[in-house]
Amino acid sequence: MIYHNRLVEPFLEQLFQHHPIVAVLGARQVGKSTLVESLFRDQVKTVVFDPVEDVGQARQDPDFFLQNNPPPLFLDEIQFAPELLSALKRRVDRYPEKGQYIISGSQNLAVGRNISESLAGRVAIVELLPMGFRELTRAVERSSFLEDWVRSRGERVDIPLLDRPPPWFPAIWRGGYPGLIELPDSLVQNQRQSYVQTYIERDIRSVAGVGDLQLFGRFFALLSAYSAREVNPTELGRELGVDRKTAISWKSIAEATYQWFEVQAFVRNVTKRVSGKHKGYMADTGHICYHQRVASADAIAGHPLQGQLVETWVATEILKTVQAWSTRPNFYHYRSHGGAEVDLILEMDGWLFPVEIKSKSHPSLQDGRGIRSFRKSFPGERVASGLIVCAVEAPEWIAGDLLAVPWWVL
Repeated sequence: MIYHNRLVEPFLEQLFQHHPIVAVLGARQVGKSTLVESLFRDQVKTVVFDPVEDVGQARQDPDFFLQNNPPPLFLDEIQFAPELLSALKRRVDRYPEKGQYIISGSQNLAVGRNISESLAGRVAIVELLPMGFRELTRAVERSSFLEDWVRSRGERVDIPLLDRPPPWFPAIWRGGYPGLIELPDSLVQNQRQSYVQTYIERDIRSVAGVGDLQLFGRFFALLSAYSAREVNPTELGRELGVDRKTAISWKSIAEATYQWFEVQAFVRNVTKRVSGKHKGYMADTGHICYHQRVASADAIAGHPLQGQLVETWVATEILKTVQAWSTRPNFYHYRSHGGAEVDLILEMDGWLFPVEIKSKSHPSLQDGRGIRSFRKSFPGERVASGLIVCAVEAPEWIAGDLLAVPWWVL
């Protein structure tokens, strides 16, 4: 497989230059090992741990292992040698030089918790998500419209145009996992089935409190239908036949394993009549298509989940883009009890950047009504020009403070 450069590469290199340990975390098969090996091929030695063999006796005597394997060192699949984390702490406390260790592994609750607890204050963490559109199309060198828009506080920015805009639905249906890039469409869903099965049988099996893996699998499939919606744990649990506490716990597990993320409601004043519920997103639209039996990219058109799939794709694309920023914005959503909504709101440098997401090629002023409602509800806030991400072929100012842009510029 030909390597695709990732947006986080410059940020990862910078972190390694200024920290003794860098951890690359993320869901299984998002390309963590490939990223590190490609970026630091000539700089670090790689050791890959095994669930059966005690490689280099790292589990038996982790301090001795580190003595015999001096840095710079890439410790891959470290979940199979968790004893190393305390040894790494002792090592960098004694020898605090920068750029010593990169650690990675298939993320699960135990790995993330152990890294946070054992290496607090000593490790910089990079979270890797499935590949974004610029990565999949080898356009990482192209400047980020989103970053330019935020840095300019919503003012006009130059946007490179394409002679022939790409189709949107194939990108949504296939998702961003590297292992699917070269597969024919006929094999994609089979590969997703294997992925989900492995995720549940390996990652979830090790989590305390999930005794029924089959039921969790049904929960995971149900959760995918809630992507781009406000989350009601009671409703989730009722549909599955589990209590609210279990639904909250399992949703947290999906989030901790990088399969799900949530954004808070924007509520500056609790007396205002706005929703305070979180909104959730599946981390990869391909998973939604698999679980909801969307059999092809063509089937997205007119599907009941079309709007949710489009919104999820844009939301995750924005999240992937900001992962490479040294300072990342806060994410919110807005919904009034009167029904006005803003899909996403980014907060950066004291400014708010409202984003509406539409699966249409000809947006109108009416599509910005949620943004206008948001401005009126919070007159004391600094709100930049609104953005409508949609299928227009070129940027179009719908109003003086409302810009429609093509989905592929993010």
